[in-house]
Amino acid sequence: MAIAKAERLMNLALCLLGTRRPLSKRELRESIEAYLEAGSDDSFNRMFERDKDDLRELGLVIETVENLDGDVGYLARRDSNRLPPITLDAEEAAALGLAAKVWQQARLAGAASGALQKLRAAGLPEDVDPYEAHSALEPRIPVHEAAFEPLMLACRDRRPVVFDYRKATAARPETRHVEPWALECWRGHWYLAGWDRDRGAERVFRLSRITGKVRSRSGRFTAEIPDVVTVRETVASWAGENADRSALIRLRAEAGYPLRAKATAVRELGDGWDELEIPYGHGLDAWLVEFGPDVVVLEPAELRADVVDRLRAVAKG
Repeated sequence: MAIAKAERLMNLALCLLGTRRPLSKRELRESIEAYLEAGSDDSFNRMFERDKDDLRELGLVIETVENLDGDVGYLARRDSNRLPPITLDAEEAAALGLAAKVWQQARLAGAASGALQKLRAAGLPEDVDPYEAHSALEPRIPVHEAAFEPLMLACRDRRPVVFDYRKATAARPETRHVEPWALECWRGHWYLAGWDRDRGAERVFRLSRITGKVRSRSGRFTAEIPDVVTVRETVASWAGENADRSALIRLRAEAGYPLRAKATAVRELGDGWDELEIPYGHGLDAWLVEFGPDVVVLEPAELRADVVDRLRAVAKG
């Protein structure tokens, strides 16, 4: 079905770009096989309007022209849909090459490579190699979660999704119905921000906690997408990044590097344990649970109680 739609959109775009005069709906229907196979005029009209909106969303400028008889026609002028010449200096080309390298572990690697080849054909300086190493450090964004690609496509296409999600406090996963907004990587983990239909509120989900397959659903979004989706800020607040208090924990030696990186003070206790003072904010209990038996909370008492409750919930599962 996806291939059939892509072919239909391509045929419509070629018709609109190739004509010198506006084409009516009737003429477009007679020119495109998929439209001829539409069961009724209503079915064709709905299909055509969706396809026209999809092409416009992809960036094609489609003009609507009304002639003297009142008939409406459509065309896409070549001069309105032609990109200006692309010129890149060495620094800009290096930045694009670096961005392409970031995605080499993901399914986007082929797309990134293809984009750079098109830029080369469009005028990228011949003496610039966008893949050339410009630093001793080579950035990479790991994408190991199977949920990444279907969620990325759902965010792009604005399609609701359904998946099973296991919270840190829950013994079993729960089914979540989500309108996906954005994906973002924070400290080596991928997170999805979107509208949770069951809870009627914005939520952020860690991809590594999604179990099973991500299933797409038909229909439009019911909630308005915010202009700015604050994924990192939300996750940072969970991890205590915005904390104004401190917590005291015991941490097994040579374990829990992320906790050590956040610590404001570290003291060796001996017997394979260290004592750390770390910022304490909302969600710190959920983060500490992930380190299992390598962490013991000393104070405050409410944080210790929250961690114990979470561990008991996991143990019951």
